[in-house]
Amino acid sequence: MAKKGNLRRPRHREPDGNEAETDLAAMTFEELLELQNRVGTKMYRQLMAGPSAEDQPRRAAPTRAQGAAEKQRPLEMSSKTRVPFLRQVVPVRKKVARDPRFDDLSGEYNPEVFEKTYRFLNEYRAKEKELVAKRLKKSKLGEEQEKLKQLLHRMDQQEAAQHEQQRQQEQRLALKREQRAQAQQGHRPFFLKKSEQRQLALAEKYKKLKRSQKLESFLSRKRRRNAGKDRRRLPLGKD
Repeated sequence: MAKKGNLRRPRHREPDGNEAETDLAAMTFEELLELQNRVGTKMYRQLMAGPSAEDQPRRAAPTRAQGAAEKQRPLEMSSKTRVPFLRQVVPVRKKVARDPRFDDLSGEYNPEVFEKTYRFLNEYRAKEKELVAKRLKKSKLGEEQEKLKQLLHRMDQQEAAQHEQQRQQEQRLALKREQRAQAQQGHRPFFLKKSEQRQLALAEKYKKLKRSQKLESFLSRKRRRNAGKDRRRLPLGKD
Protein backbone atom coordinates (compact mmCIF):
# COMPACT_ATOMS: atom_id res chain seq x y z
CA MET A 1 0.00 0.00 0.00
CA ALA A 2 1.46 3.37 -0.97
CA LYS A 3 2.23 5.98 1.68
CA LYS A 4 0.15 9.09 1.81
CA GLY A 5 1.77 12.41 1.24
CA ASN A 6 2.21 14.89 4.08
CA LEU A 7 1.07 17.94 2.09
CA ARG A 8 -2.24 19.68 2.42
CA ARG A 9 -3.49 22.30 0.02
CA PRO A 10 -7.01 23.69 0.26
CA ARG A 11 -7.69 24.01 -3.43
CA HIS A 12 -6.09 24.11 -6.89
CA ARG A 13 -7.08 25.29 -10.34
CA GLU A 14 -7.59 22.64 -13.07
CA PRO A 15 -6.27 23.24 -16.61
CA ASP A 16 -9.80 23.74 -17.92
CA GLY A 17 -10.18 26.76 -15.59
CA ASN A 18 -12.68 25.19 -13.15
CA GLU A 19 -11.79 25.56 -9.45
CA ALA A 20 -12.15 22.32 -7.48
CA GLU A 21 -11.14 21.44 -3.95
CA THR A 22 -8.71 18.51 -3.72
CA ASP A 23 -7.27 17.07 -0.58
CA LEU A 24 -3.73 16.18 -1.67
CA ALA A 25 -2.97 14.57 1.67
CA ALA A 26 -5.76 12.00 1.09
CA MET A 27 -4.50 11.00 -2.41
CA THR A 28 -2.41 7.91 -2.92
CA PHE A 29 0.90 7.78 -4.74
CA GLU A 30 -0.76 6.34 -7.84
CA GLU A 31 -3.34 9.13 -7.84
CA LEU A 32 -0.57 11.70 -7.57
CA LEU A 33 1.24 10.18 -10.55
CA GLU A 34 -2.00 10.13 -12.50
CA LEU A 35 -2.55 13.78 -11.61
CA GLN A 36 0.99 14.64 -12.77
CA ASN A 37 0.45 12.87 -16.10
CA ARG A 38 -2.91 14.57 -16.55
CA VAL A 39 -1.97 18.19 -15.75
CA GLY A 40 1.73 18.13 -16.68
CA THR A 41 4.94 18.44 -14.67
CA LYS A 42 4.91 22.26 -14.49
CA MET A 43 1.35 22.52 -13.27
CA TYR A 44 1.91 19.64 -10.87
CA ARG A 45 4.89 21.42 -9.28
CA GLN A 46 2.86 24.58 -8.91
CA LEU A 47 0.11 22.63 -7.19
CA MET A 48 2.58 21.01 -4.82
CA ALA A 49 4.34 24.35 -4.10
CA GLY A 50 1.07 26.09 -3.30
CA PRO A 51 -0.52 29.25 -4.72
CA SER A 52 1.88 31.97 -5.87
CA ALA A 53 1.76 35.61 -4.85
CA GLU A 54 -0.08 36.52 -8.06
CA ASP A 55 -2.85 34.00 -7.35
CA GLN A 56 -3.35 35.28 -3.78
CA PRO A 57 -6.11 37.87 -3.35
CA ARG A 58 -4.84 41.41 -3.16
CA ARG A 59 -5.36 43.39 0.02
CA ALA A 60 -7.62 46.38 -0.26
CA ALA A 61 -6.00 49.81 0.00
CA PRO A 62 -6.25 51.28 3.53
CA THR A 63 -8.90 53.92 4.00
CA ARG A 64 -8.24 57.38 5.41
CA ALA A 65 -9.34 56.35 8.91
CA GLN A 66 -7.10 53.27 8.81
CA GLY A 67 -4.17 55.41 7.64
CA ALA A 68 -4.70 57.84 10.54
CA ALA A 69 -4.86 54.92 12.96
CA GLU A 70 -1.57 53.60 11.56
CA LYS A 71 0.10 56.97 12.19
CA GLN A 72 -1.13 57.07 15.79
CA ARG A 73 0.34 53.70 16.64
CA PRO A 74 3.41 53.67 18.88
CA LEU A 75 6.74 53.80 17.12
CA GLU A 76 8.49 50.45 16.94
CA MET A 77 12.10 50.80 18.04
CA SER A 78 14.88 48.35 17.37
CA SER A 79 16.23 46.49 20.39
CA LYS A 80 19.77 47.01 19.10
CA THR A 81 19.49 50.80 19.25
CA ARG A 82 20.42 52.32 22.60
CA VAL A 83 17.53 54.29 24.09
CA PRO A 84 18.57 57.81 25.20
CA PHE A 85 18.27 58.80 28.83
CA LEU A 86 15.87 61.69 28.12
CA ARG A 87 13.48 60.34 25.54
CA GLN A 88 10.65 62.47 24.22
CA VAL A 89 7.71 60.09 24.11
CA VAL A 90 5.01 62.63 23.25
CA PRO A 91 5.91 65.71 21.19
CA VAL A 92 5.32 68.87 23.20
CA ARG A 93 4.76 72.21 21.53
CA LYS A 94 7.41 74.67 22.61
CA LYS A 95 6.06 77.72 24.43
CA VAL A 96 7.30 80.97 22.95
CA ALA A 97 7.36 83.91 25.34
CA ARG A 98 5.82 87.10 23.98
CA ASP A 99 7.00 90.48 25.20
CA PRO A 100 4.26 93.06 24.56
CA ARG A 101 6.81 95.89 24.54
CA PHE A 102 8.46 94.60 21.35
CA ASP A 103 5.54 92.83 19.68
CA ASP A 104 3.66 94.28 16.73
CA LEU A 105 0.42 92.72 17.99
CA SER A 106 0.37 95.21 20.87
CA GLY A 107 0.45 98.21 18.55
CA GLU A 108 2.69 101.26 18.67
CA TYR A 109 3.42 103.20 21.85
CA ASN A 110 1.62 106.52 22.04
CA PRO A 111 2.46 108.56 25.17
CA GLU A 112 -0.76 110.59 24.99
CA VAL A 113 -3.01 107.52 24.77
CA PHE A 114 -1.00 105.76 27.49
CA GLU A 115 -1.34 108.72 29.86
CA LYS A 116 -5.10 109.01 29.31
CA THR A 117 -5.65 105.27 29.71
CA TYR A 118 -3.67 104.89 32.94
CA ARG A 119 -4.48 108.24 34.51
CA PHE A 120 -6.33 106.48 37.32
CA LEU A 121 -3.01 105.17 38.65
CA ASN A 122 -2.10 108.67 39.84
CA GLU A 123 -4.98 108.53 42.32
CA TYR A 124 -3.72 105.23 43.74
CA ARG A 125 -0.21 106.64 44.08
CA ALA A 126 -1.52 109.70 45.92
CA LYS A 127 -3.46 107.50 48.37
CA GLU A 128 -0.43 105.29 48.98
CA LYS A 129 1.69 108.39 49.65
CA GLU A 130 -0.83 109.62 52.22
CA LEU A 131 -0.80 106.25 53.99
CA VAL A 132 3.00 106.21 54.12
CA ALA A 133 3.05 109.77 55.52
CA LYS A 134 0.53 108.84 58.27
CA ARG A 135 2.51 105.75 59.24
CA LEU A 136 5.67 107.85 59.36
CA LYS A 137 4.08 110.28 61.83
CA LYS A 138 2.92 107.46 64.09
CA SER A 139 6.18 105.49 63.92
CA LYS A 140 8.92 105.80 66.52
CA LEU A 141 12.64 106.20 66.05
CA GLY A 142 14.19 103.06 64.65
CA GLU A 143 14.66 100.96 61.56
CA GLU A 144 10.99 101.12 60.54
CA GLN A 145 11.02 104.93 60.54
CA GLU A 146 14.12 105.03 58.34
CA LYS A 147 12.49 102.65 55.85
CA LEU A 148 9.34 104.78 55.74
CA LYS A 149 11.42 107.94 55.18
CA GLN A 150 13.27 106.31 52.29
CA LEU A 151 10.01 105.07 50.80
CA LEU A 152 8.40 108.51 51.06
CA HIS A 153 11.47 110.15 49.52
CA ARG A 154 11.44 107.67 46.64
CA MET A 155 7.74 108.32 46.03
CA ASP A 156 8.41 112.07 45.95
CA GLN A 157 11.18 111.57 43.40
CA GLN A 158 8.93 109.41 41.22
CA GLU A 159 6.19 112.03 41.36
CA ALA A 160 8.64 114.80 40.44
CA ALA A 161 9.99 112.74 37.53
CA GLN A 162 6.46 112.11 36.29
CA HIS A 163 5.63 115.82 36.41
CA GLU A 164 8.83 116.57 34.48
CA GLN A 165 7.88 114.03 31.80
CA GLN A 166 4.44 115.58 31.49
CA ARG A 167 5.97 119.04 31.16
CA GLN A 168 8.32 117.87 28.41
CA GLN A 169 5.45 116.14 26.65
CA GLU A 170 3.38 119.34 26.75
CA GLN A 171 6.34 121.28 25.40
CA ARG A 172 6.73 118.86 22.49
CA LEU A 173 3.03 119.04 21.72
CA ALA A 174 3.14 122.84 21.74
CA LEU A 175 6.08 122.76 19.33
CA LYS A 176 4.20 120.38 17.02
CA ARG A 177 1.13 122.62 17.04
CA GLU A 178 3.30 125.59 16.15
CA GLN A 179 4.92 123.70 13.28
CA ARG A 180 1.52 122.59 11.99
CA ALA A 181 0.18 126.15 12.11
CA GLN A 182 3.16 127.47 10.14
CA ALA A 183 2.76 124.71 7.54
CA GLN A 184 -0.92 125.65 7.09
CA GLN A 185 0.06 129.28 6.55
CA GLY A 186 2.42 128.26 3.76
CA HIS A 187 5.70 128.57 5.66
CA ARG A 188 8.34 125.90 5.56
CA PRO A 189 8.23 123.82 8.76
CA PHE A 190 11.37 123.63 10.88
CA PHE A 191 12.49 120.70 13.00
CA LEU A 192 14.79 121.12 15.99
CA LYS A 193 17.73 118.82 16.49
CA LYS A 194 18.05 116.74 19.64
CA SER A 195 20.87 118.97 20.87
CA GLU A 196 18.68 122.06 20.42
CA GLN A 197 15.81 120.32 22.22
CA ARG A 198 18.13 119.54 25.16
CA GLN A 199 19.24 123.18 25.29
CA LEU A 200 15.64 124.36 25.39
CA ALA A 201 14.83 121.85 28.15
CA LEU A 202 17.87 123.01 30.15
CA ALA A 203 16.90 126.65 29.76
CA GLU A 204 13.37 125.86 30.94
CA LYS A 205 14.80 124.00 33.92
CA TYR A 206 16.96 126.98 34.88
CA LYS A 207 13.95 129.30 34.67
CA LYS A 208 11.99 126.99 36.95
CA LEU A 209 14.85 126.83 39.49
CA LYS A 210 15.22 130.60 39.42
CA ARG A 211 11.52 131.07 40.15
CA SER A 212 11.77 128.67 43.09
CA GLN A 213 15.04 130.35 44.28
CA LYS A 214 16.99 127.07 44.02
CA LEU A 215 19.22 128.01 41.12
CA GLU A 216 22.26 129.01 43.23
CA SER A 217 22.25 125.75 45.22
CA PHE A 218 21.86 123.75 42.00
CA LEU A 219 24.78 125.55 40.34
CA SER A 220 26.99 125.13 43.43
CA ARG A 221 26.34 121.38 43.50
CA LYS A 222 27.10 121.18 39.80
CA ARG A 223 30.40 123.08 40.28
CA ARG A 224 31.47 120.69 43.03
CA ARG A 225 30.68 117.66 40.83
CA ASN A 226 32.64 119.10 37.92
CA ALA A 227 35.59 119.92 40.20
CA GLY A 228 35.62 116.35 41.51
CA LYS A 229 35.64 115.01 37.94
CA ASP A 230 38.53 117.32 37.04
CA ARG A 231 40.56 116.18 40.04
CA ARG A 232 40.06 112.52 39.09
CA ARG A 233 41.28 113.23 35.57
CA LEU A 234 44.52 114.89 36.74
CA PRO A 235 47.66 112.69 36.69
CA LEU A 236 48.96 111.52 40.05
CA GLY A 237 52.02 113.43 41.39
CA LYS A 238 55.33 111.65 41.94
CA ASP A 239 56.76 111.30 45.45
